Amino acid sequence: MRALIKFNKGILKMPIYAQAWVMLLVVANLVVPLFYLTRWESRVVAGTFLMGALLMTIITALSGFSRLLGLGHFLWFPMLYFLWTRLDHFPAMDFFGIWLRILIVINIISLLIDVTDVIRYIMGDREEIVKGLE
Repeated sequence: MRALIKFNKGILKMPIYAQAWVMLLVVANLVVPLFYLTRWESRVVAGTFLMGALLMTIITALSGFSRLLGLGHFLWFPMLYFLWTRLDHFPAMDFFGIWLRILIVINIISLLIDVTDVIRYIMGDREEIVKGLE
């Protein structure tokens, strides 16, 4: 429970632009799929997001609020491949199809940030991203 609290405190102490980015990811990966739970793609996205949040909480418990948190999105790689293969089934002019395409783009951007963070962690940048969370 302490790790979950620390993880959430870390998000709330990030710069406002980073908080806005996290909120965009939450809306795109969790809120919007709730409106389409009858569709398999939405269930995969929401489930993957929740598993990532659990993984990030575990990572916070093990390494603090560090750049290693980028590993929490590694499940997005197979999810994005799955969604990419499904795009032909959903027209680009349909709201669901538009959401899928936007989701793919923002999640790829997030993964680029995450990969950079994990590489920096591996290279020795192991300090907590946000200070004073204890």
